[in-house]
Amino acid sequence: MKGSEGLVVASHGRHCVVESDDGQQRICHPRGKKSQAVVGDRVLWLAPPPGQGDEGTIEKVLPRRNLFYRQDEIRTKSFAANLDQVLILIAAEPVFSESQLARALIAAEDAGIRPLIALNKSDLTAPFAQAWQRLAPYRAMQADDASARYPVLPLSLAQADAATRSTLLAQLQGKTTLILGPSGSGKSTLINLLVPGAQAQTGEISQALNSGKHTTTSTRWYWMDAARQTALIDSPGFQEFGLHHIAPSALARCMPDIGAQASHCRFYNCSHLHEPGCAVQAEVETASSAGSISAMRYKIYSDLFTELSAAPRY
Repeated sequence: MKGSEGLVVASHGRHCVVESDDGQQRICHPRGKKSQAVVGDRVLWLAPPPGQGDEGTIEKVLPRRNLFYRQDEIRTKSFAANLDQVLILIAAEPVFSESQLARALIAAEDAGIRPLIALNKSDLTAPFAQAWQRLAPYRAMQADDASARYPVLPLSLAQADAATRSTLLAQLQGKTTLILGPSGSGKSTLINLLVPGAQAQTGEISQALNSGKHTTTSTRWYWMDAARQTALIDSPGFQEFGLHHIAPSALARCMPDIGAQASHCRFYNCSHLHEPGCAVQAEVETASSAGSISAMRYKIYSDLFTELSAAPRY
């Protein structure tokens, strides 16, 4: 039997909410024991036979453009599929982890998804200035067309006005964007600013998934416009961001400032940790010399290379 095509707009555990092209939503579960559908997937689904409830069955996940995920020693956590970009939201307070920021950017680079960085709480003058300075290496990186490779947006979501909303819309219009960030960065505030009624939508889905055997959704798709051309995906906060799906030899390629120098190394398989003639090590900024690679970024690279070298390969 041929299924109907739909979009996964919420998920938790093995259950998903699938939206048909006419905007109607239905709880669906996968055929078989393991769910492979994530928010953003296009799927083929079947309605139940008459008299057998109202939950559909996901028959097939259609081919994806991309998948944004993290992987540690224990499990793989998929955030969303078929993305145009990832907006990584951090804040001046609490102080953000540069290691976690770098890991999210590396995952985006590996998946071929455009990343944006937004720094919230610009109303906190001194903490914001310090955080903005920490982002200097990211603001300095450029793409091949000399544009900012990692656009950094200053925000004050607590005092959001029309100008703030306009700035965000300019980056999001016509795209599907995953909002990613640690707890306390302001993700909920951002979603509610851009999607009026988002809390009500979340409540409706949570109520549906909480009926009987279901649990509350943790990842949610929101349309920002009636034409359904612009979408945000809200994701749960995270404390760790494993990158065990990335080989150590691929790490430099996923860190543009490191990768820009790596091609000039003496040895083609240089690890950029100890080899002679390493162009990367020569460009690391030190107390006595300027360089195109910040000391913190190089430390993140070296720590990750060691971590990934010890990780089991899947």
